[in-house]
Amino acid sequence: MKKLTATLLSVLLVLSLAACGNSNQNNKADTPTETGDANFTTEPDNSSVESIEGSAESAEDAENAGTEESGSSNILIAYFSVMETDDVDTVAGASRVAVDGEVLGNNQYIAQIIQQETGGELFSIETVQEYPTTHEPLLEFAYDEKADNARPKLATHIENPDSYDVIFLGFPNWNADLPMPLYTFLEEYDFSGKTIIPFTTHGGSGFSRTIQTISELQPNATVIFDGLSLSRNSVSGAESDVADWVNGLDLKTEE
Repeated sequence: MKKLTATLLSVLLVLSLAACGNSNQNNKADTPTETGDANFTTEPDNSSVESIEGSAESAEDAENAGTEESGSSNILIAYFSVMETDDVDTVAGASRVAVDGEVLGNNQYIAQIIQQETGGELFSIETVQEYPTTHEPLLEFAYDEKADNARPKLATHIENPDSYDVIFLGFPNWNADLPMPLYTFLEEYDFSGKTIIPFTTHGGSGFSRTIQTISELQPNATVIFDGLSLSRNSVSGAESDVADWVNGLDLKTEE
């Protein structure tokens, strides 16, 4: 009897140990280890890759932004300039000036000086029609345009006018008035909330009432009445005067 009882207890002990072993094997199969989870995951974790790509894109965006800022700003320097070519020395009395072997229109030259001082973008106001380049025919042409209240069609247009806060506006004084292309220009764009700073070249009339006209055409803009007025006889030697005037404006430019 004692032998039978001992045999039964041995069998029960063996069965119990076998059951525990199976249970541990099942638990190990159902619970992957940390190492196995990292090495054999079927869907890769892209969070670190996205972070790296995001950093690269941010660096590229910053580089592009820097490039854009180096060639642009919130300042636009728009100008209208017609060079006369007849019987007038390029140094005195002309609507043009010779700079380092290059012949520029008076207002073009001033615009370039302003650009050097501000880092703004230059914009040439050009028309589809061509203007006479000799003095008397140009005077007559400009007078007829004014008499007809003409609006010459523009050949150039500002791509992103909303990106500018300050607009320097240059023009010659024709018949004590704005050249008619300036009317077209000022009627084409809405410069509300922006600052317009005029500059002009003239044969003795100064601004006449052109600044008032600009203010009337752009009633919601801030028009600076202390603009730059230069005799066409003094343009070639006006670089320091233009620079001093610009620096005295205390402009807030984008860095």
